[in-house]
Amino acid sequence: MKNQVQLITYVDRLGGQRGGTDLIRLKNLLCQDGSPLQGVFGGVHLLPFFHAIDGADAGFDPIDHTQVDRRLGDWSDVRALTEGLDVMADVIVNHMSSASPQFLDYLGKGEASTYAGLFLTQDAVFPNGATEQDLRAIYRPRPGSPFTAVALANGERRTLWTTFTAAQIDIAVRHPQGRAYLAGILQTFADNGIRMVRLDAVGYAIKKAGASCFMMAETFDFIAEFAAEAKALGIEVLVEIHAYFRRQIEIASKVDWVYDFALPPLVLHAFSLKTATALKRWLEIRPTNALTVLDTHDGIGIIDIGADASDRAAHPGLVPPEELDALVDRIHLASGGESRRATGAAASNLDLYQVNCTFFDAMGRDETAYLLARAIQFFLPGVPQVYYVGLLAGHNDMALLARSQVGRDINRHFYDADEITRDCERPVVRRLIELIKLRNRHTAFCGRFQVEASGDDELRLRWQQADEWAQLDINFTSLAHELSYSADGGRTARFAFS
Repeated sequence: MKNQVQLITYVDRLGGQRGGTDLIRLKNLLCQDGSPLQGVFGGVHLLPFFHAIDGADAGFDPIDHTQVDRRLGDWSDVRALTEGLDVMADVIVNHMSSASPQFLDYLGKGEASTYAGLFLTQDAVFPNGATEQDLRAIYRPRPGSPFTAVALANGERRTLWTTFTAAQIDIAVRHPQGRAYLAGILQTFADNGIRMVRLDAVGYAIKKAGASCFMMAETFDFIAEFAAEAKALGIEVLVEIHAYFRRQIEIASKVDWVYDFALPPLVLHAFSLKTATALKRWLEIRPTNALTVLDTHDGIGIIDIGADASDRAAHPGLVPPEELDALVDRIHLASGGESRRATGAAASNLDLYQVNCTFFDAMGRDETAYLLARAIQFFLPGVPQVYYVGLLAGHNDMALLARSQVGRDINRHFYDADEITRDCERPVVRRLIELIKLRNRHTAFCGRFQVEASGDDELRLRWQQADEWAQLDINFTSLAHELSYSADGGRTARFAFS
C-alpha cells in the first residue's frame, strides 16, 4: 500500500465536475488538471458502489456485489480510476441483501434452490437448538436478536442469521456456495484493477455454538484463508474491526492492515480534557500496520478505548469510564446537541458503540484545533485516510438525518459540484489540502518515528530520515503548537495552521 494519504468517499456523494457518470465525475475531481483536488491523494477507498447503493444500509447490503450500480457507471469507469489512483473496495463478507436473486430463489424453491447452502440458518450452528446461555453469549453490535424467521414459498419456515438487520442475510462462508460467492467477488475486483479490499463485518462471519461468534480463533483462520486468496490475485486486505484495544493489537499481529479506531476518540479526549496521557499511552503500544482515521462513514467509536465488556474490572480501557462519559457529553455539547439527536436510541440503524457526528463539529468547529488533530493523524505510523466530509470540514447534515432517520446519515452529506468548489476555497480546507500534500511529499515520513518526552498536556512527534525531518509539537492546555520540517537548503520551514 502506497505511503500517501487516501480519500474515503461514496461515489455519488462527492461528484465534482458536471457531466458524465458519478464515477467519471469523481475521477475528474481527483485526477483532472485544474481540479482543486487533482493530485492530492495517493489512493481512494470507494464505499459500496455495487447494485444497489440505496438499500437498507447505504450499499452495505448488496443485491449484486459484482455489478456496479448503473447510476454510477460501470466497471470500465472503475478501471479508468485505477489508472491514476490506488483503489480500495469493500468485500461485504458477512451478508447480502434479502432482495438478492440468490435469496429470492431460495425463498421460492427452498432446499431445491441452487443457493440453499448459501445462507446461514440457526440450526446449522445450533442443530439441537440454542439455549438461553448460548444466545446470551453471542456478541451483538446492535440491540435485538441476531435471527430472523422467514417463510418459504412452500409454507416451511426457516430461522436465519441476520447479524445486522433483517434485510441483511448472513452468508454461510464455510459452505462451498459461500466460498464460491466470495471468490467470485475477489476475481471480479482483480479483473478490474482493484488492488486493496476492506473486509466489512468480517468479525461476525464465523459462528460457533456456545461462543461469542465474534473474532474467535476460527475467525482468524477464515481471515487468513481469505487473505491468501486475495494475495494470490495481487490484492491487499484491510480488516475492519471495532473492538477492545488489546484485541485490536492482537488482530493486527495476524493480518495485513487494520484501522486505528482508537485514534479518533483519543484525539478528541486530548483536546477536550486537555491531557495527552491516554493518547501517548496508546502511541506506545498501537499497531503500526494501521490505516489512521479520524472519521469514516460510521460514527466515532467508543468501544475502541473503553473497557472490555466481558470483564471491565480485569480489562480496563485506555480511559476510565467517567472520562469516557465526559467525552461523549463534550461531543454532544460541542455539536450543539446535534450528535445527541443522531446517536443511540435517538436514531434508527443504531450502533451501540458509536457517536454519530462529523469530526469537525465534534471539535466545536475550531479550525486550528481541527487541523492540529489532522496533523496528529498524519504524523502517526501507518497510512492515513481522510473521509470526504472531513476533507471539506463538513457540518452535521440535520436535514438528511430528518429525512432518513438514520443516525449515521448526519455524517454522509451529498455534495454537489458548487458546494465542493466553495468548500475548497474555505481557509480550513485549503490548509488541510496543503497539510495532506506535505505528508505525501516529505521524505521524512518514510524514515524513523519517535514520540519525544513532553509534559502530560503536551505531545511531541518526530520523523527523521538522514538529514530530512519533520516535528509536531502541541500543548493541549494552551493550544500552543508548531509543525516544523526540513526544507531546501537545510533551512527550517513551518506550517501555518491559521
